[in-house]
Amino acid sequence: MAEKEGGIVKKGNEEGTKMAVSLLEEFELPLGLLPLVDVIEVGYVRSTGYMWILQKKKVEHNFKMISKLVSYSTEINGFVQKKRIKKLKGVKAKELMLWPPVSEIIVDDPPTGKIHFKSLAGITKTFPVDAFAAGQ
Repeated sequence: MAEKEGGIVKKGNEEGTKMAVSLLEEFELPLGLLPLVDVIEVGYVRSTGYMWILQKKKVEHNFKMISKLVSYSTEINGFVQKKRIKKLKGVKAKELMLWPPVSEIIVDDPPTGKIHFKSLAGITKTFPVDAFAAGQ
């Protein structure tokens, strides 16, 4: 894939997870935003901001503080910037009986303690950023 050209790639669960966490830290995103399991590969292209994560199986995670079930596909990708992930693919949040894809995640800058999730359907949901801290 052309998007991955020139990317830094880490293979395996330990190295891949470390890289994913370091990207979240670098771009000031909550460390629990991507609860990954059995990571195969994580990659990042600094010149474009394109990042990708491959994991062995789909993961569903319940963020207890906000009672929100989120599904993470075997392949997650998007463009990461300070406090934002754009053109996100592979993440869905359960709303009633539907699973609309999340296309963008934005942390308020300057900080207000809020994080916003936008879907392709034009729906935006806002939650406390603390709900996505590591271990939540």
